[in-house]
Amino acid sequence: MRLLLINPNTTENITELLALRARDFAGPGVEIRAVSGRFGARYIASRAAAAIAGHAALEALAEHQAGCDAVLLACFGDPGLWALKELSPVPVVGMAEASCHLACLSGRQFSIVTGGERWAAMLREFVASLGLSSRLASIRTVAPTGAEIAAELDRALAMLAASCRACAEEDGAEAVILGGAGLAGLAGRIASGVPVPVICSLEAGIRATIAAAELRLAKATGGSLAGTPAVASAGLSEALAAMLDPGR
Repeated sequence: MRLLLINPNTTENITELLALRARDFAGPGVEIRAVSGRFGARYIASRAAAAIAGHAALEALAEHQAGCDAVLLACFGDPGLWALKELSPVPVVGMAEASCHLACLSGRQFSIVTGGERWAAMLREFVASLGLSSRLASIRTVAPTGAEIAAELDRALAMLAASCRACAEEDGAEAVILGGAGLAGLAGRIASGVPVPVICSLEAGIRATIAAAELRLAKATGGSLAGTPAVASAGLSEALAAMLDPGR
């Protein structure tokens, strides 16, 4: 099985961290092809950066999806998720999408802890797009961004654990998602200090992507995700232009 992991920001060391952790979670027999966005923000922390990242993710899909059985969009907040699902010939799973659905299996109410203060409003909008607003207990952001947390890991663990405990003890969460590429693999390091399950967003995403590949879910031929009608374009990469207009 071969999975394409797309990190649509442009920080290569975060992509390398994701690939390393993803291979641990996936285990033997699963090949991970990890790619970064070719252009855009080093770290996605605003709606503008997320919009650009959606384009970068589509280009990465067009350039690298050949031979892959499924795709993981490995950026919490899932920029460009629905466009990727529409265009991709194989299943696409969003890291945040998978985390939220798993959290709903773990408890009636869930919370999200992540880095970067602007993500709170953006993630509320995302959870609403999944139809899960009534299940969301809270979103707590810590001051450093996910990239800064990854760079100074030991200093950040206590802060993350305290935020997760507050979600459970003050906000009523019955599961907490530790969300973000820079936080990949950290849930296990703080779980013992939190009274409810702590979900690693990358692990949730990888396991859901493997399941989608194993189920061999067919590409929709009807409905809103049936693929895009052929359309001429200008200024796009050759690979993405070809996906949008295969007969050109």
